[in-house]
Amino acid sequence: MSLNLTDITLTYPDGDTRLTALDHVTLDVPEGSLTAVVGPSGSGKSSLLAVAATLITPDAGTITIDGTDTTGMSRGELATLRRHKIGIVFQQPNLLPSLTTVEQLQVMAQIDGRSPAKARTRALELLDAVGLAGQSQRRPHQLSGGQRQRVNIARALMNDPTVLLVDEPTSALDQERGGAVIDLITRLTHQQATATILVTHDRTHLAAADRIAEIQDGSLRLPAATR
Repeated sequence: MSLNLTDITLTYPDGDTRLTALDHVTLDVPEGSLTAVVGPSGSGKSSLLAVAATLITPDAGTITIDGTDTTGMSRGELATLRRHKIGIVFQQPNLLPSLTTVEQLQVMAQIDGRSPAKARTRALELLDAVGLAGQSQRRPHQLSGGQRQRVNIARALMNDPTVLLVDEPTSALDQERGGAVIDLITRLTHQQATATILVTHDRTHLAAADRIAEIQDGSLRLPAATR
C-alpha cells in the first residue's frame, strides 16, 4: 500500500497565461510512513494535497494509489476510490452539530453501506485509539478544539484508507495541543499502515516525521529521511 505521484504538473488560468501551481512534482509515500510537506502560503501545498486526493486532475503526470493508476478514471470511479482508499483530515473539523462523537464516525461507514452494528464497533475502536473513548456521546460544542480535531482524524480513518491526507491540522490549536495532534497522526500512521502526507507551514512538531519535504513555487525538494 502506497501513494505515488509521478512528474505532476498543475497549472491554473491567470489572465492570458497560466500559473504553475505544481512543477514536475514526484513524491513516493510508502505504507506506514508520514511525509510532512512544508512551505509558505501559496507555495503549492494545497494543490499537492488536492491532486493526491484526486479532487483535481493535473495537466500531466500520474497518481497511483495502492497500485491503481488513476489516469483516465471517470468522476464516479474516482469518488469510489476516495471513499475506499483515501482519508482526508481537513483543516477545520466541520463536525455536524447535531451528532454525537460516535455518530460523526458512524455516518461515514453507513454512507459506504456498512451495517450500523459494524459501523458502531469500528467507530468506538477508533475513538479509543485517539483517546476519546469516554467522549462518545458528547456533541461538538462539548469538546475542546484538540478533541474536535481528534474526532476529525478518527473520522478520516473510519473506512480503513490506504492513504491519509492531512491539511494544516494544528492551525487552530495552541502549541501543546498541536503537538499532541501531530504525535497522534504519526502514531496512527504507523499503527494503521497508511501512506500519510501532512501539509503544514509549521515545522515545530515534525521531528517524528519519516521525511520532511519542502515545497516552494510549486517545486518539491526532497531531503534524506529524517530517521
